[in-house]
Amino acid sequence: MNQRLIFRWIHIIVSIPIYGYIYSPFEKLPQYAHPTRFVFFPLMVLTGLLMWKGHLLRRLVLNRSA
Repeated sequence: MNQRLIFRWIHIIVSIPIYGYIYSPFEKLPQYAHPTRFVFFPLMVLTGLLMWKGHLLRRLVLNRSA
């Protein structure tokens, strides 16, 4: 439960700069492009996948270690 809550807040916080990138004026796009593409978007996708299918990943990791 705590892990999901942490992933949810990371997902929400990381998505804020993406909204800024989408709705910012065209002149400011080059400033936001690299951090958005290489940091914020991959983190948002990763946390979304972990919230969605994290239980299967944990089960797979636990079965391999046992």
